[in-house]
Amino acid sequence: MHYRTLGTSDLQVSVVGLGTWAIGGDFFGAVDDAESIRAIQASVDEGVNLIDTAPAYGAGHSEQVVGKALAEIRGEKPYVATKVGVLRTGGGFERNLKPESVRQEVDDSLRRLGVDVIDLYQIHWPDENTPLEETLAELKRIHEAGKFRYLGVSNFSPQQIDECLKVLPVVSVQPHYSLLERAIEADLLPYCRRQSIGSLGYGTFAGGILTGKFRERPQFEQGDNRYKFYRWFSEKTWDEVQNLLDVLREIASDREVPVAEVARNWAIRENGGVTVALVGAKNEEQARANARGTEWSLTGEEVDRIEATYKATVGSE
Repeated sequence: MHYRTLGTSDLQVSVVGLGTWAIGGDFFGAVDDAESIRAIQASVDEGVNLIDTAPAYGAGHSEQVVGKALAEIRGEKPYVATKVGVLRTGGGFERNLKPESVRQEVDDSLRRLGVDVIDLYQIHWPDENTPLEETLAELKRIHEAGKFRYLGVSNFSPQQIDECLKVLPVVSVQPHYSLLERAIEADLLPYCRRQSIGSLGYGTFAGGILTGKFRERPQFEQGDNRYKFYRWFSEKTWDEVQNLLDVLREIASDREVPVAEVARNWAIRENGGVTVALVGAKNEEQARANARGTEWSLTGEEVDRIEATYKATVGSE
């Protein structure tokens, strides 16, 4: 496993982080908590030292499962990143960054995770109904109280991050990023490099499409709602992805590695990708596969092949 410094923090983080949205159990189909705990333990065994979660993942359930897994880990614990500002309400999500809600959320997260301090506390989404300065003032008080070490943001623009920097240092941003979702390459990633801000990319495998495991457009079981979040599962866009996947399969075959490794290593490539690629796992097998294969890098020729195909198909929209 390779490690990088996260922004201006003292956190040396694995280039692969474990994302736990699926572990929440209310968006990506059924999960088994015992399997989830084994997946977390397996990730740590493979060198992953960053676990990313949020109260919105299963209305706190993901945090609870992460907390149970942490309690069973002997030796050095992984860094824990969680979020604030998005609450699960019925079948939807509510953005709430009001100071009183932030105060309650951090204490709830600490309790569910079973930790005294959160390593990376991230504002999950902007809340247009709450002035950002009010949220930041409350987060500054919480930080001074020692409840979290570093502040991060998720789904923020450079302009919004500038507002945060007036109050507290921001060590990382968490955007949606994969071979199929690349909007941040235009402004956010260059901004992060200029400001020495780290980046944790989520959606690395685009809901599983970029692992190459789907040969036909899947019909998901009840409770698996990833098609609502990843537009590439729709009938309209499915065919566009296949030419790109063919190139990933060719590179994977030449290197004798899984297709997922090619997609993930593209995301964390030097001088082009994110600091950390967050990938989810529902079981031990997936967790170990996700963490392996970081010792090799794509060649310039391989990247060029991927880019040419992307621009001719998916990126031509």
